[in-house]
Amino acid sequence: MPRFSANISMLFTEVEMPERFDAAARAGFKGVEIQFPYAWDKDLLAERACSAGVEVVLFNLPAGDFDKGDRGMACLPARMSEFRDGVARARGYARALGCRRLNCLAGLAPRLGERLVRETFLSNLRYAAGELAADGSTLMMEALNTRSVPGFYLRNSGQAFALINESGVPNLKLQFDVFHMQIMEGDLAATIAANIGAIGHFQIADVPERHEPGTGEINFPFLFSLIDKLGYEGWIGAEYVPSANTADSLGWLQPYRG
Repeated sequence: MPRFSANISMLFTEVEMPERFDAAARAGFKGVEIQFPYAWDKDLLAERACSAGVEVVLFNLPAGDFDKGDRGMACLPARMSEFRDGVARARGYARALGCRRLNCLAGLAPRLGERLVRETFLSNLRYAAGELAADGSTLMMEALNTRSVPGFYLRNSGQAFALINESGVPNLKLQFDVFHMQIMEGDLAATIAANIGAIGHFQIADVPERHEPGTGEINFPFLFSLIDKLGYEGWIGAEYVPSANTADSLGWLQPYRG
């Protein structure tokens, strides 16, 4: 049966972040993920997760200043040093939170040659994955749709799988976000089935409005069944904008409550 985690950066926003661990646990989630935990003390978050009895399964590496337009920095040649400092900071949080999966956002493609941008991204992926390997952790990368994030460098699964293959790094995987990939390429079932070994995490939201499963065009019961049949043992992260309050958006989860 699929294991679902709650992205508490987007769910349970009716309460403050430290209280969302308990809210997720009460709703039946055994795992949580956080987009960026760095605004909160790592020991406080670790204590709240432990108290709630939930596993922190994923968060992002530092991705720059979102208010200034950053959407990651891993593909930016001028920010390699900053990226590597961010890896060190993320490792500290991961150790405190007991989290073994960290996600890397590529960033917006700079106006430089494609070869340089790709080589920068690949170099940073290899570096980060190597650092995380020392902790027994896995590095994810995520492709985002260019409708929601115009100009994002990593924009489809084929691009990501090619980078994984070229990297030669065993602990580098794709975080397959169903919402983004349905917009960019569709054919979700065939892509997932052909590449399940290179997928380390899933995230879900329906298309087009990024609300909970059942509010749009994706057949989630079919996808969940397929992912289960393929032998995937990781987490599926609920990373959506609830169409109402969070509690009322969880009807889709009912068949999978253990």
